[in-house]
Amino acid sequence: MQAEDLIALTTRAMPFGKHKGTLICELPGNYLNWFAREGFPPGEIGRLLQLMQELDHNGLTYLLDPIRKR
Repeated sequence: MQAEDLIALTTRAMPFGKHKGTLICELPGNYLNWFAREGFPPGEIGRLLQLMQELDHNGLTYLLDPIRKR
């Protein structure tokens, strides 16, 4: 995980699916958990979704608060 990844979580929107247009950091936990069960998409978006799911699952989403306030 790089600092750029955390910034991307707060600035990149979901490019497809039910939550298209929603910032990755604002995706609901059950949606992230669905990807964890069914498989993350390939590429950067999958890597970011996996990171967000890990943060959400472990109660670490507060780490994104200072970045969101920028």
